[in-house]
Amino acid sequence: MTVVAVDAGDGGRWTSLQLAGREWLWAGPGLISGSRAGLATFIDAGGVDECFPTVRGTPDHGGLWNQPWDGYVVYGDAVLTRVFTFGADTVAVDYHLQAPPGYRFVWAAHALLDCMPGATISAPPATECRIYPEAAPWLPWSWPGDAPWVTAAWPTPLDLNTYGPSDGSAAGAVLVDCPTVSVRDRAAELTMTLSCPGQPVSTALWRNLGGFPADAPYRSLGVEPMLGRVFDLATAGPSDAAVVPASGELTWRLTLTARPV
Repeated sequence: MTVVAVDAGDGGRWTSLQLAGREWLWAGPGLISGSRAGLATFIDAGGVDECFPTVRGTPDHGGLWNQPWDGYVVYGDAVLTRVFTFGADTVAVDYHLQAPPGYRFVWAAHALLDCMPGATISAPPATECRIYPEAAPWLPWSWPGDAPWVTAAWPTPLDLNTYGPSDGSAAGAVLVDCPTVSVRDRAAELTMTLSCPGQPVSTALWRNLGGFPADAPYRSLGVEPMLGRVFDLATAGPSDAAVVPASGELTWRLTLTARPV
């Protein structure tokens, strides 16, 4: 049975994803109860947040998580809608964006997964991976000045393919032009695929092994299908962000499938 639960009053956040007989979404560190509507500073509540028009940067985690969602949501000149379609151990989510032609953005399904130590993440070997500065202390080289990211081949020197035991690290990364990633945990596998022809399609990762936040660290694993190639829209090069075409409309589909292994 496939079940998705959504809290429309809390940014349209997905609070449950049940596929292949198990719950896949992490319930969060308990930092807040109730809606985050109207808040100015992002608070991690777990589940899946829709990050738009950026992930990091301004506004942090985008501008949708702190406003209600009534089948659609408005951000400035943009209107975003989504429709869920359910199958046997699969769910497809169709997104429709209306915005001015040339509108540039980054979007991510900021999915925080309920995984145990030892869970693994599969992506094509040698995929280009952009690693972000919080991982610098655990890399085998010095960070190059004020670079927004460094590039390495998947799974990188950090072995980002494993959700290991707590070691005090936290690492964010983007698997560039990688539309499909699978996660194996406790004899089940979740596969996430994003399709949007003509646009940059990647997968963002957040592996927190008790390294964030500094004052009260916890563990979390984010596997985040993404339109774009960077976390922060402000750092996006000419091909690093999605762009609304001349029609003023853009659609994309996220498909999630699970199976026992």
